[in-house]
Amino acid sequence: MKKIFLILVVCLLVNRTVNAQGCVAIRGAGGATCNMMDHMKNIDTSKWLFSANTRYFKSFRHFVGTVEQKQRQDLGTEVINHTFSMDYGLTRILNKTWSVAINVPIVANTRSSLYEHGGTTRHETHSFGLGDIRVTGYAWLLDPAKHTNFNIQAGLGIKFATGDYKYVDRFYTAAGTAGTTVLGPVDQSIQLGDGGTGFTTELNTYYAINHNLNLYGNFYYLLSPREQNGVSTQRGGTPSAATIAYTSDVMSVPDQYLIRAGANYMANKFTFSGGVRFECIPVNDLVGGSTGFRRPGKVLTVEPGITYTMNKLNIYAYVPVAVVRNRTQSVPDKIKTDITGVYAQGDAAFADYSVNVGFSIRF
Repeated sequence: MKKIFLILVVCLLVNRTVNAQGCVAIRGAGGATCNMMDHMKNIDTSKWLFSANTRYFKSFRHFVGTVEQKQRQDLGTEVINHTFSMDYGLTRILNKTWSVAINVPIVANTRSSLYEHGGTTRHETHSFGLGDIRVTGYAWLLDPAKHTNFNIQAGLGIKFATGDYKYVDRFYTAAGTAGTTVLGPVDQSIQLGDGGTGFTTELNTYYAINHNLNLYGNFYYLLSPREQNGVSTQRGGTPSAATIAYTSDVMSVPDQYLIRAGANYMANKFTFSGGVRFECIPVNDLVGGSTGFRRPGKVLTVEPGITYTMNKLNIYAYVPVAVVRNRTQSVPDKIKTDITGVYAQGDAAFADYSVNVGFSIRF
């Protein structure tokens, strides 16, 4: 029974962070789900779990709503984000019901664009460093010793504003001499943190159909009470009166959530997984205001993956592939629409897929 419990916690540890693909700035690493059932023949007394997940994606396809702006690539004006993140997780198993986990992300981003650099020549901005750390407590709602085929785990946590949300780099300008640059905050999509202390709620569940096949489900919500973090969106420039009126001159601190569901099939030491995941930055937060610049959006992906198990070690690879991308109308878009009388809706760049590889080990 202990081994079942430990494997479940490993699975949920590498699962529970939200991952969007592109300028919709849901942060974090993860995306793997390993086998959610095992047998009682091997008793494992491990009390600690460590995981490391690497994630990479390239976002470049622009969407307004669900409509792709293909002309951006034809004209060479698309924004290209390269995002690489490593998420380290450590879990302490307190007893058969309770556990506590900490997740520490390290992030490296590169953003290439024309419009941020005078509009004629493509240049890059970068960010690298520590992201927002999370600490979470988990409890199984049913007694694991009595419910080996089905259970639900609830989690409550805090996301700290440890990531630099004011990260700056140099931007080229159209004015002045050739090569003139100014120092300013990088785009929201490559900031290392959002600048807000958030509160996380989670529900994770599994159901074993038989010896080889089981189902899984995850729900994650990050509640961000802070409305804005005060960081300018003007890349070292001065905001216009219109930008201030729309509230898009400073960065918002948005909520975010994730819903996942799928199945795992175990064959010897391999586990094959298939599922769907729905990720979202909502237009309006549950608590606090929703003004300030954000790119709200929704991403629906199919999520195939494979896990290889060796004693206390799990090695996995997952490649979520986008099937629906939707950049929704933000609060500043709505304010602009009301003021000008002309419907406004910004765009966002999304990736086609992301690559997630990593491992987890019990000790």
